[in-house]
Amino acid sequence: MKMRHVRALAVFGIALVALTGARGSGGGGCDSHSNSGSSSSSSGGSGSHHDNDDNGTSGGSVSGGSGSANEALRDITIDTCAYDAATKNLTARITVKNDGVLDYDYDVTLKFKGTSATPATATTTDIAVAAGASKSADMTTPYPGTGDGSEYTKCEVTRASRS
Repeated sequence: MKMRHVRALAVFGIALVALTGARGSGGGGCDSHSNSGSSSSSSGGSGSHHDNDDNGTSGGSVSGGSGSANEALRDITIDTCAYDAATKNLTARITVKNDGVLDYDYDVTLKFKGTSATPATATTTDIAVAAGASKSADMTTPYPGTGDGSEYTKCEVTRASRS
């Protein structure tokens, strides 16, 4: 075999490894942007949430992949978020909508937050929602402040799961 054939095979081998081997590891290659896009879209998790804006309607966004926790977050809407002066509790009403084909039990953790207030958390478990149905649930936690509670203007679902 002549030297130029050996050199051509070596270059071909290096190019083959660079194009196929690097693509599988997520770096380089002709199509690496589609791999990195799919790996970044599966991140998210604890940063995902629904926010409630000042007028009591649901809002916010959910980013992340298709894991069970992310799917559970997408199923939850915050209907109200307020301070109840009669009970001195922070209260929220959520609606869980199960668009799936299976029945699920939902566990939800919600954070009450305000402009200068100490965050307060409420947790509820075992909200049973049949497939294709929705269910509302009230969440409460004692008011941690000494004022009138008006500083708590937002709620955020910080964790949700379904099983």
